[in-house]
Amino acid sequence: MAKILFEKRDRIAYLTLNRPEALNALDDDLNGELWAAWKEFEADEGLGVAILTGAGKAFCSGADLKTFIPKWEGASMLDVRRNVPTGIGGGITRGQHRITKPIIAAVNGHAIGGGFELALACDLRIASERAKFGVFEVRYGLHQGDGGLVRLVAIAGIATALDLTLTGREVSAEEAHRLRLVTQVVPHDQLLPAAEKVAATILRNSQQAVRSAKETILDLVGRTLDDALRLETINAYSSLGDFREARERLAQFYARPKDAPGG
Repeated sequence: MAKILFEKRDRIAYLTLNRPEALNALDDDLNGELWAAWKEFEADEGLGVAILTGAGKAFCSGADLKTFIPKWEGASMLDVRRNVPTGIGGGITRGQHRITKPIIAAVNGHAIGGGFELALACDLRIASERAKFGVFEVRYGLHQGDGGLVRLVAIAGIATALDLTLTGREVSAEEAHRLRLVTQVVPHDQLLPAAEKVAATILRNSQQAVRSAKETILDLVGRTLDDALRLETINAYSSLGDFREARERLAQFYARPKDAPGG
């Protein structure tokens, strides 16, 4: 079964994360399919805007840590980050930010950890009233590694970035709007129509001008974005040593009763 559903309609690319049974957690296969879809979107001149959403009740719950934990045995965090190919896994949003066409995140549910980073890497974010956001890595002895810190500071400012990152608390759609993390919050059944309305407005404009404007804006706010991403994904991870504490904390998390509070 495809882990990315890719539909093209009316010059809009619809990309759906399709692992609902795992809350659309990111594993190697999904990451690879997503990166291939971004490249196809970029190359198809008949497409002008992409809408990214999730199947089921979640947008994306972040990395599928159950599949990654075994790979961490005996490895340092720095080595793991260095061995991730650009555009795949930890580098998926590093490739995404090079897409010249607008990308709208239609956040239908939880966007947690790497899922939050994936949403932040989109150009616009529209949230269902059911959406939740969180930087949970600090709970488990981990570090954002896919551009989340860089983009969180650029989008919401240092104070908000510190608040969310150091506390690891969950944020409602309404608070996310107040914090400028999303551009609008809509009733759940109006999420896709709202995203399509924004896409249609963009498509009425000169596409050459739209792509130039996106490139210029991203250049202005992140002229050294690649360097900043390198700092986040490589240098910062080197300070965490090995994955011993992360493995212990995650083992405790997965051993909890399923109805236990917290995330």
